[in-house]
Amino acid sequence: MSASNTVTLSDERREVEPIEIIDPGTGATVGRVPMTEPAELDRQVRLANRAQPRWARTPAAERAAALQAGAALLRERADELAELNHVETGRPTGEAEEGVLAGAATLGQYAELGPVHRGRTLQGDFEATDLMVWEPRGVVVALTPWNDPVAVSCGLLGAALVTGNTVVYKPSERAPHTGALLGDLLAGVLPDGVLQTVQGDGRVGALLAARPDVDVVAHVGSTATGRSIAKSVAATGAKALLENGGNDALVVDAGVDPVWAAGQAALGAFANSGQICVSVERIFVHRDVAEPFLAALAAAAESWNTAPLVDRRHRDQVHAQVRDAVDQGAELLVGGAVPDGAGAHYPATVLTHCDPAMRVMREETFGPVAPVRVVDTFDQGIAEAASDDYGLAATVLTPSMANAQQAWRALPVGTVKINAVFGGAPGGAAQPRGASGNGFGYGPELLDEMSQMKVVHLRPAPAVG
Repeated sequence: MSASNTVTLSDERREVEPIEIIDPGTGATVGRVPMTEPAELDRQVRLANRAQPRWARTPAAERAAALQAGAALLRERADELAELNHVETGRPTGEAEEGVLAGAATLGQYAELGPVHRGRTLQGDFEATDLMVWEPRGVVVALTPWNDPVAVSCGLLGAALVTGNTVVYKPSERAPHTGALLGDLLAGVLPDGVLQTVQGDGRVGALLAARPDVDVVAHVGSTATGRSIAKSVAATGAKALLENGGNDALVVDAGVDPVWAAGQAALGAFANSGQICVSVERIFVHRDVAEPFLAALAAAAESWNTAPLVDRRHRDQVHAQVRDAVDQGAELLVGGAVPDGAGAHYPATVLTHCDPAMRVMREETFGPVAPVRVVDTFDQGIAEAASDDYGLAATVLTPSMANAQQAWRALPVGTVKINAVFGGAPGGAAQPRGASGNGFGYGPELLDEMSQMKVVHLRPAPAVG
């Protein structure tokens, strides 16, 4: 083992404590998962490196068939994966099963796209042949989140595997049982060494990101972790593929139906208890519709049955942002109180009189909180929405085609949604910007991210004599 790989998980203790998972709905212990020790981590990465050349030479159609087999297993075990997701993160089982089926569909999509992932030819000298050929990058480290653990993981794993890479997969420490089962199911249809699953918290992820014998570090999660990964790969030369945090804005224009707009805002802010990468995090509403919009949003929040947050530590962070806003002058219309009882429940919360300087407007909350700022003009709403470090997504509700056109051009984010907080065509891919990361996620473009281009210039040797 090289000196750069001799990092230990802790200088103070030789035995690493297992990951303990508490059901956020009941407070009961779900189980304990051992963290992968550095020596075992080293073995798994070396195994992936040994298996990669053979997997790269496997015909693309065979790699695709393995993904289709994996997708079939996910559909067969969807209820089991959904139940694990539910008890680990609190996500309702119906929504969790939808996430599993979405993951299976993503594997199927990449199974179809992989064999037709083409290079191209170039026009050069008549007697020469010039090619641009896609090749796998090598070993991919996939670090995935807890909020939609199967669907997001299948995107990274599917694209990496079908293009001939091997993968070391670390699911979130908040959903280790779900990740372990997903990893086992997929590894079962692949040759030995092609997919390795390891367990651990951010320390294990940091060890993987710092290794010189991995070629891509693909991460979906917080901005702080993404920036740490970027620093690590700058030293090793690996590619970083990062979808970091977001602080997605919703701009509500004058002239819209305020009740409909409030329904969209509630869906965007409260679905999955606000624990979606593209949840609505900030709302800018035109003064002309602000009063009925706020009344309808408060009513929607009072009737919204939120699932628990992933754990009490996360709930504390969400509540701290709400209290900070109130202390700075925001008005609490609905929610904002930590309920009694077991688990990590938090109510749908609406704040008004919010100022751009408040933490709840500047930072990703990732909870069922809708902070609202009333603006005097549509232009003001767009300008304040655009004034942010993050660049994941944004939504605009407007009856004006001219304003819609202005908005999607002016907002510096990877995805702009007009008149719908969620939705999009299959195969769509976007590039996050700023603090939200870099690189394409999903779609055919993710195959490009997992590959590297080689240019070949081929011409005959001159005749002898």
